[in-house]
This record gives sequence, structure tokens and C-alpha cells, in this order.
Amino acid sequence: MIPPRIRRRRATDIDGCVAALAEVHRVDRYPLNWPADPHRWLREPHPARAWVAVDADAVIVGHVAVQRIPDQVDGPPGRPRAEVARLFVAPRARGLALGSTLLGRARQWADKRETDLVLELAAGGTAAAALYERAGWRCVGTSTAPWVAPDGSPVSLRHYVLHHRAPGSAVAPASTARRRASRPAASRSSGGSSTSMS
Repeated sequence: MIPPRIRRRRATDIDGCVAALAEVHRVDRYPLNWPADPHRWLREPHPARAWVAVDADAVIVGHVAVQRIPDQVDGPPGRPRAEVARLFVAPRARGLALGSTLLGRARQWADKRETDLVLELAAGGTAAAALYERAGWRCVGTSTAPWVAPDGSPVSLRHYVLHHRAPGSAVAPASTARRRASRPAASRSSGGSSTSMS
């Protein structure tokens, strides 16, 4: 089997991304609340960069975006940060370490720009949490989401950060990265913050 390839997202990819997202929502309930306009949900807030995983039949089977976080207006300048968002892998492409590969692409982008990455994970995403922590992400706190679950209950979020690697620092071998695959779920959504990938 030819593994899916990762490339920059194009404007013409959005329909395919929505189709993959619909599969993920049906299986994993990600995003927790299906957006009223999924095309807009994938395009906003405007990402600094987005990538898709495309299979041998040119079908989109995965997605991730990074969104720059502006410095606080009233605070001292800090390290540049960007949020990993809209991360998901279609059920048909699970078991190929695509979640790890897409996260790795976001990390490469961030390392080149000396930018730290952050993400939010909805409570209950234990497989995702394990994946992130094995890859060096660190949980820095929790909060209650400003939106609620479909049943009206509050949603607890875990906040993660990954500091950029300095040039020349060691990178885990590909075989190790492949072993880090899992079946999670994380990214801010208009109705759910979690990621679905594997």
C-alpha cells in the first residue's frame, strides 16, 4: 500500500477536507459540535499554514493547521507561539501514523520559525494525551471551554505546549515516530476542542 503523502492545503481541497471531517465526526464526534458551516470552520481563523494527507486516489484523509497567536498587547513580548488546530485523520487511514506525521509537519514549520506550539485537548482524550506527551508536549493547565457539549454540559480542556527545537538538536528516528501513532483527537473548534487522528 502506498502511504498517503503530506502537502500544503489548497483552496480546492476544502470540499475533500469537509468530507473527511464528516467521517471523523460520525465515528469520533470530532468536532464535538458539528459546525454550522464546516467549510468556514476549516478556513477560520485564517491559518498561517495548513497541510493535508492525500492517498493514492487523491482523496484527502487527514488535515492539520497552525494559527499564529499574537502577543498580548498589555504584556512584555514573549516567545512566538502558534496553535495546532483542525487536526484529524479519516477512519479509513488509521494505523498509518498520519496523526504523528501531520503533527511532525507542524513542528517542522514551527522549528524553522523558532515558534512554540500550543493546543487544547478536550477531557477524555487519554490516547491523544499519551501521544502528545511521548512527543514532548507538556500539559500546562486546564480550563473550562467557552462552549458546551451537545447535551449542554460544560467541557473541560487540557492545555499543552511544545517548545521549538534549537537548530542541530536531535530528532527522533523515523522508526520511533512511527511507533508513536495513536488514535486521538485535539484542536480548537467553534463547538469542540479535541483532535481526531491515528
